Amino acid sequence: MLTVLSQNTNDRNRDVAYARLRERFASWDAVRAAPVDEVEDAIRPGGLAPTKAVRIKRILDDLDGDDLGWLAEAPLPEARERLCALPGVGRKTAACVLLFSFGRPDIPVDTHVYRVGARLGLWPEKATLEQAHDAMLDLADPDDALEVHVSLIRHGRRTCTARNPACGDCVLLSVCPYGRKATARR
Repeated sequence: MLTVLSQNTNDRNRDVAYARLRERFASWDAVRAAPVDEVEDAIRPGGLAPTKAVRIKRILDDLDGDDLGWLAEAPLPEARERLCALPGVGRKTAACVLLFSFGRPDIPVDTHVYRVGARLGLWPEKATLEQAHDAMLDLADPDDALEVHVSLIRHGRRTCTARNPACGDCVLLSVCPYGRKATARR
């Protein structure tokens, strides 16, 4: 549920919402049984509470007590498919659960990873998120999935920002088509 709460918000707000949810309800069964407005009130600091409260309850109903522990050993495509079948869970959320909860070699493609990857030419500029996820799996060594994900996010936040990227100061400039073009215009 932490990953659902992280959708479209920052880490601080996600953590506050999750802590409030866990304080308010003794178990996931209690969350599932609670009225949606009580769940919504608990997670309000995370933003989009009306949407996320319904989504959380639907996921818990769908899981019906399955703790998903089997995902740790299931073939990666099967594990991903099960997660993506949950209400409101897409490829990025599934990849986050697989990587962070189960240590599986899936690389979540968020806005930062997508931007950096597109600028580096890892996938076509107009690639779908699905294509970007597939490209990351093809390109990265599975043992490095966590490091690749975290490094790309950090790079996207600090250097390769959406507006005014610091291409001239970028350590990846020599391998970055976008950066080389941007610095050539100066």
